[in-house]
Amino acid sequence: MRYDGHAAWITGGGTGIGRALALELARQGADVAVSGRRADKIEAVAAEIEALGRRGLAVPCDVTDEGSIERAVAAVVDAFGKLDVVVANAGFAVAGSIESLDADAWRRQLDVNVVGAAITAKHALPELRKTKGRLGLVGSVSAFVPVSKIGAYAASKYAVRAIAQTLAIEVAGTGVSCTGIHPGFVESDINDVDNENRPKGEGKDTRPQQLMWKAEDAAKVIAKGLYKRKTELVFTGHGKIAAALGRHVPGLVVAVQRQNRLRRKKKRRG
Repeated sequence: MRYDGHAAWITGGGTGIGRALALELARQGADVAVSGRRADKIEAVAAEIEALGRRGLAVPCDVTDEGSIERAVAAVVDAFGKLDVVVANAGFAVAGSIESLDADAWRRQLDVNVVGAAITAKHALPELRKTKGRLGLVGSVSAFVPVSKIGAYAASKYAVRAIAQTLAIEVAGTGVSCTGIHPGFVESDINDVDNENRPKGEGKDTRPQQLMWKAEDAAKVIAKGLYKRKTELVFTGHGKIAAALGRHVPGLVVAVQRQNRLRRKKKRRG
């Protein structure tokens, strides 16, 4: 019961890692508010939290709208009386080569994943200072390793990593901690929205299924990392290896992927 008596708020809490983390924090004693754009999803998660014996709250929020974020923080504090844990998890992925993406696609990607995370932190921090709370920003192992045709997504997660590291410095001495959370392959609905962040139904998950973690397992790791106030949390096992390579031998990572791409092109030609 690490989070007994805590009040938590998770953006992007209707599905995937966000939903699993909300339920894990509730199992560990927290009252949990979840936000997202789809009311039916977050209301269902709030009901699951209530079924675990904790208070659950569904707070609609669009992280591209600063006023919406500000109102969501106020609603959570009004309901729970405080904020101890905030996780900026809302995000989606724009796919396509750099050459194929227009400026609007880039703006959508960065507005949700980067600006949304930063502004969530901005409005949560005054409340977290009162409780010496914990802030988490969900990035990705893509913040360490570039991959062809997800350059916009990787760029957004590199930026989230920088924001989390900067916040860890800026909150020093306040009692607040900031954890950059960088998962490898975890079950999610990331393929269920298009490049305009609109639902497209069940999309085929093309990520390597043999490396995939269950969202519930990821939630346990995140809950523990937040509790221990880690500055940076990287998982899964394969994610740790990829991140280590990206940190220490980035040129090798790019060279290997370049050679793999050339081999695939050669195979298609002949």
